[in-house]
Amino acid sequence: MSTLSSDQIAKAIDVTCDTVIANEKYFSDLDGLAGDGDFGTSLATGFKVIKKELPEIDKSAVGAMLLKISMICSKHVGGSSGPIWGTGFMRAGMASKGLEEVTYEQLTEMLGSAIEGIVARGGAKRGDKTLLDALWPIHEKMQEMDGSDLGAVLAAVAAEADKAIDETRSAVAHRGRASQVGERSANTPDPGIVGVATILKDWCAHYGVDFVPQAAELKR
Repeated sequence: MSTLSSDQIAKAIDVTCDTVIANEKYFSDLDGLAGDGDFGTSLATGFKVIKKELPEIDKSAVGAMLLKISMICSKHVGGSSGPIWGTGFMRAGMASKGLEEVTYEQLTEMLGSAIEGIVARGGAKRGDKTLLDALWPIHEKMQEMDGSDLGAVLAAVAAEADKAIDETRSAVAHRGRASQVGERSANTPDPGIVGVATILKDWCAHYGVDFVPQAAELKR
């Protein structure tokens, strides 16, 4: 079974930093359609710090590295995104405590723990139009696969996040700042879902995995 080392996970996080920083304005513009327009800036502010500090973070154990990143998110990512992303990294770190590498099964469990933490922190339910509406189907797809081909897994979960953009587009937001504008949030993409899908699209590009996005927000 495939395993991922702490260094490999760190590289994926570094690619994530590049994606978040490059899309700072775009994610904020999407957030401005129904929210307060600060999602991209809030996220990028923290991920710039992660990008800067990542080379010096101790990578001897997966969990310790993720817990450090959780602390950076909680301190430097603004708005509601800080607690959400910080909690996700924290729970994933707790699930991988003491491990120098993780198996596919452990990676799947880490995502499940992150989702549980985010739900507990924010109280979102399925269909509330949050990034969880991308993370839940990603986790379910991972549970369906055996992880023998990580490239195939990445392509499959990227497709799930891609689908989530359009599947939630017409929904009314029930969590976050977008929920305060009621029906105006319908027929707009959720920036958190787009963010997750964009990160996975860029992972596919970085790792040479074939993936053809369908949602307009990923085709630009």
